[in-house]
Amino acid sequence: MSHGPALAPDATSARRAHAVGASRRTGMVMLLTGIVGWLASFALTVDDWRLLRDPSYQPPCNLSPVVSCGSVMSSPEGHLFGFPNMLLGLGAFAAVAALGAAVLCGALLHRRLWLALDAGALAGVVFVHWLIGQSLYELGKICPYCAVVWTVTIALFWFLVLHSLDSGLIPVPRGALAVVRDTHWMLLVAWYGVIALLVLTRFWSYWSSRG
Repeated sequence: MSHGPALAPDATSARRAHAVGASRRTGMVMLLTGIVGWLASFALTVDDWRLLRDPSYQPPCNLSPVVSCGSVMSSPEGHLFGFPNMLLGLGAFAAVAALGAAVLCGALLHRRLWLALDAGALAGVVFVHWLIGQSLYELGKICPYCAVVWTVTIALFWFLVLHSLDSGLIPVPRGALAVVRDTHWMLLVAWYGVIALLVLTRFWSYWSSRG
């Protein structure tokens, strides 16, 4: 019985040539950051919905005058595109988690999909840093769930870039690649350290008054 025309060997080889796998580390980072980011986005979505229904509602993440998410969610910065920012997270992090699970199961993704993930993660990390600036210097608040999203977005971007460098999707000189491989943990810790220092110095008067 005929099952339809088989793919030509050349077509099959071309598809395989564009399929790129990834290490378990990359798949695990995608899965974990996707799950954690989705959960934080979901918590923000639920609290935002409750706040819309009852303006007097106090979200559990309102911990102090500085550590608070209610005023951040209701601000214009929290609805930059005309809808709650966390809805972007719900969709994006779900897709990342699903692809991470596929990679852990041995799936090979097309190089264009990897590059699209890189581009999306880059857009996400730029957006996150804009939100950090707005939170610190315009709103004067730190949203705990938002901080979780910032953290996982940076980690996701960093390890996707490392994967693309290792697999040759983003061509770089071998010497530069070796330096990045040897120092990637230090660079990531330094990145987080700079953000933590900005938070500490911005609210130093508040932290010191609590001591």
